Amino acid sequence: MSKEEWCVPVTGNYKVSLGKEFTEGIMMKEDVGVKFEPGEQFLGILSAAGAFILWGIFPIYWKLVDQVPALQIMSHRVAWCFVFMALVILVTKKLGVFLSELRKIFSSIKSFSGIFLASGLISVNWLTYIWAVNNDHIIETSLGYYINPLVSVLLGVIVLREKLSLWQMVSFVLAAVGVLNMTLHFGSVPWIALVLAMSFGLYGLSKKIIHLSAVTGIAVETLFISPFALLYLYYAHSSGVGAFALNNPGVSLTLAGAGVVTAIPLILFAGGAKRLPLSNIGFLQYTSPTIALVIGVFLFHEPFNRVHLVSFVLIWVALTIFSLARTRLFIQMENVLLERVSYKGSTGKYFNRRV
Repeated sequence: MSKEEWCVPVTGNYKVSLGKEFTEGIMMKEDVGVKFEPGEQFLGILSAAGAFILWGIFPIYWKLVDQVPALQIMSHRVAWCFVFMALVILVTKKLGVFLSELRKIFSSIKSFSGIFLASGLISVNWLTYIWAVNNDHIIETSLGYYINPLVSVLLGVIVLREKLSLWQMVSFVLAAVGVLNMTLHFGSVPWIALVLAMSFGLYGLSKKIIHLSAVTGIAVETLFISPFALLYLYYAHSSGVGAFALNNPGVSLTLAGAGVVTAIPLILFAGGAKRLPLSNIGFLQYTSPTIALVIGVFLFHEPFNRVHLVSFVLIWVALTIFSLARTRLFIQMENVLLERVSYKGSTGKYFNRRV
């Protein structure tokens, strides 16, 4: 699994993708009958937490090369990530599996279209994120990844005709009010957050078309984008604006290392996902945007005023309700409320007995 595959909090960026199973509580259904040993769970927590912490501190890494244009950073990230993943495939002796899955992709128009679309969407996501971080919008990137799970399920409603529970609808309304609050007070839509959430949500939706392992998935996606990335890098260097140079070793090593820092959290996450119930990972995923928020406010001193606070509190409450929507207590409360509303609709009176 990869973060890019797991995009909703049953969720996260595995293979959990949008579908009816999610909105009906796939976390719990997939964990039924599965035993997780204490020792294995501890290793899983370490692996998953490590992945989310690394994703959370990504802004610090991109700030090291904030003098380089975002498109150039993203192009290096894609190219070097493919190189690193190719080495991982060779070292782990998975070349045969990789080639087999690659042949399946090219033999099916549906799979080819899915992986091509996924590659394009993750490129948009990466480019937007890098640009935002290096232009002092870390807080807004945090907002984007907080609302991503909600946007992912909303896409399921629109595209897959899924139905939402009462509490899920409540969480959407609260999150929408939070975004609207920022829009009205600042006079502009928080487009960075929405682009990040939408591109990542659509990415998850496109992954329904294909079924690849974590390593193969990121390797194939970067393979598809690499020709475009390399063409741009060739143009940049031939134009004299390329940042990768022997006389600039610090920047060059950081750009090359972008591939490694992209791949390592994905590998850690895959290890954690195998050892933990999906419900645990669903809560752990909020570690990343929380760390990014703290970094944006306290390390890079981005403005965080009362408007931000109100919006984030609304979204945090929405996420709490959303995460608890399929628990027994909330299901019981939902049944009580729906029965009362239904009874009032038919009699004109509330019916106050317990369910």
